[in-house]
Amino acid sequence: MASDILFEPLKFRNLVVKNRILRSSISGRFDNYDGSGTQTRINWEEKFARGGAGAIISSFVAVSVAGRHVPNYATIHRDEQIPFWRAVGEKVHEYDCKYILQLNHAGRQMDFKGVDNLEMPTLSSTGTTEPFSGFLCRAMTAAEIQSVIGQLAEAARRVREAGLDGIELHGANGYLITQFLSSGINNRKDEYGGSVANRARFLLEIIRAIRKEVGTDFHLQVKLNGIDYNNAVFFWKKKGNTIEDSIQICKLLEAEGVDAIHVSSGSSFPHPRNPRGGLPLDVIKRVYPIIDSGKKTFPNYVMARYSLLRPIIRLLWTRDQGEAIEGNNLQAAKAIKQNVSVPVLCTGGFQTAQVIRDAIESGMCDAVAIARGLIANNNLPELFAQGKPTDKPCTHCNRCLYHVLEDPLGCYDLSRYANNEKMLEAVMSVYQSGMPTN
Repeated sequence: MASDILFEPLKFRNLVVKNRILRSSISGRFDNYDGSGTQTRINWEEKFARGGAGAIISSFVAVSVAGRHVPNYATIHRDEQIPFWRAVGEKVHEYDCKYILQLNHAGRQMDFKGVDNLEMPTLSSTGTTEPFSGFLCRAMTAAEIQSVIGQLAEAARRVREAGLDGIELHGANGYLITQFLSSGINNRKDEYGGSVANRARFLLEIIRAIRKEVGTDFHLQVKLNGIDYNNAVFFWKKKGNTIEDSIQICKLLEAEGVDAIHVSSGSSFPHPRNPRGGLPLDVIKRVYPIIDSGKKTFPNYVMARYSLLRPIIRLLWTRDQGEAIEGNNLQAAKAIKQNVSVPVLCTGGFQTAQVIRDAIESGMCDAVAIARGLIANNNLPELFAQGKPTDKPCTHCNRCLYHVLEDPLGCYDLSRYANNEKMLEAVMSVYQSGMPTN
């Protein structure tokens, strides 16, 4: 029997992953307010390792309290947190699964603040308010830029000391690194703005600082937008980075010693292009008001709350969704892969073995990263190995995405369960040891 590309090892310069299926960055508000982690987080990651993922990319892990996007996500801003992350890695390693920790700083894209920074504008490349929710920010000074670079480098040291397998820098989906990279957001007039090389300077300096801390023999990858689609909601805005811009950035990253590129899209999160799929306004009208960092939260809530106004927000969000949901970033990934020699990962609604197999065999990417499909079916890699399609695929309804602001993360698509009790049993299983696979 011919070998299956899905289960051929993925070889990076400093890391080998057993297959081509990675769990993409996602988690719930499972941790403590001060950034310390909990057993629930360990249970959450174990679900995907047990289900056969070759590697897990952690959720957003903030390198400072001021840089977290919401409270109750474990951070890595203190040495005291190293033992927790070591425990996460040890549990995941029991299943021959690698653990790549995603370092991040929210910048202006902070869904809601904590008591630590409640009344403060957030740091960003720009002083321009984020357009959709109205998050307030101010442009970072040169000293603040160097301070955040130092925080990222110190966090990288902690990742290695924790015995984890690598780092992902989150330069996609509207967070701080995106705010520097994107021509649609970055309006600076100094050496960190203007040309592609200048906009990439912040990221390149982060990579250099991290390499000084962890060396050149530790896996380091970057997630970035193939295309920003910065005007997907507001057509009069600048489009942001094109694929040509991103190719230029990726060449700079490769020259700087990055081990892989992870391709996404969207200049904010969530974004009409990421994650593609449904807009569950019934959930949004309940959870959206807690996004208290934005000055446009209330009018957005009103549009979600009242049925006569819902067509407005639905039109804004869905008017330019583009191609099919599964593999919607593949063309951008292909263009980048044709211009770099390091492995290219792609995210974007994947859950079908043949779609993934075709993407890899045709040279569009080297592996895929999956979030929603694995939330729906934690054992998806095992099903792929058995040649079995799932009888309950993810419907990309995005209820998981919006519930997470206020509720435990899990699949909330009632159509996939016998009844509401079974759905809640699956969602709540993460709080127990010996969780079921799905």
